[in-house]
Amino acid sequence: MGTTPQPGGTVDEPITLSTGETVSVPLSTDATVYGAIFSADRGAVDELLPRGLAPIRATPRRAAVTVLAVEYHRIGDDIMTPYDEFSVMFPAVEAGERSWPLASLATHGASGYVWYLPVTTEPAKALGVDIWGYPKEVAEIDHDDHVAGRRTTVRADGQDVITLDVEKAPAIDQVQDGASYTVKDGQILREPLTLDGNLGGWPCSAQVEWTLGDHPRADRLRELDLGSRALARLWFDGEFVIGAGEPVGTV
Repeated sequence: MGTTPQPGGTVDEPITLSTGETVSVPLSTDATVYGAIFSADRGAVDELLPRGLAPIRATPRRAAVTVLAVEYHRIGDDIMTPYDEFSVMFPAVEAGERSWPLASLATHGASGYVWYLPVTTEPAKALGVDIWGYPKEVAEIDHDDHVAGRRTTVRADGQDVITLDVEKAPAIDQVQDGASYTVKDGQILREPLTLDGNLGGWPCSAQVEWTLGDHPRADRLRELDLGSRALARLWFDGEFVIGAGEPVGTV
């Protein structure tokens, strides 16, 4: 019998979701991820971050936005049917922590504040919302694999959000640690992340195409003045572990 999620953080013991599944944290998953990092207007990104976080600089005057198209193959001990996900996050650090252009992006590009996280099932939504406060909502996510990579289309509320086409980046077997930031019960949580598997990235990539739709989230992304060329494209296939959320500030 699991506990219910506690306010202001995550407990390191089984948790019962609002949809009935019992989840252990840290949560181990297997996933395949295609992604890209774009430059964005620094002031516009800063407006979307909670107080206490600051955007990482992609250049001296620009921030960054990371988009990740995720296909899960396993969730914990098969606690629920695997699902698809699309993440929009802003690489960020806690206020007062220095970030250097490019160097910080290289080490924190797949980490940051999670701003939008559509998923394809209700249990997947409960998993993120109940435990960590991830901004999940149920949407249509279609992955279309082709010779060079993957094309992912996201639709929500009957409207197109984004289409992302990414060529697979060169990868090597490695372990990388990162962190995500979420807001739950009025507190900023920091979740440790571990990627263990084939992971790679390729800088200044023209092998990324994206199109924004007519959904309000797409309109908000337009306001960020995303760069037309990706700063990098990303690819991962392996184990993805999400740890317990630790409070690091309030909003």
